[in-house]
Amino acid sequence: MIQQIQTSEKNILAIEVIDGFTEIDETLCQKLFEEKLKLGYAQVNVLVKLDELKITHSSVKAFMEDTIWALRNYKNIGHLAIVAHSNVLKALVPIDNIFFKRASEGRLERYFDISQMEEALQFVGL
Repeated sequence: MIQQIQTSEKNILAIEVIDGFTEIDETLCQKLFEEKLKLGYAQVNVLVKLDELKITHSSVKAFMEDTIWALRNYKNIGHLAIVAHSNVLKALVPIDNIFFKRASEGRLERYFDISQMEEALQFVGL
């Protein structure tokens, strides 16, 4: 299940994944993102809090569809903050930044530990 952490009229989408991530959640994320684009923003800064995510309660299909959607819409994604308590994610974010460096002029992806939530919110502009 996902829920918005904070709502904003700015080009910011801040969500938390609680328990699992399903196909319904993936569709809702896309809808929320599209609503920001319809407001006229070229890019949307995204914060995703994953500390309560349980992989066993999540849909592999939803993750795959979300990844494909993100790759297709990469140019519309601004700063991306991943908030979690995971050494795996902490290691993957710098790899993402290297892989997408050419495509991400002026955009950054950063990992934040759950204890750095306020810093993550500031990073995306909240």
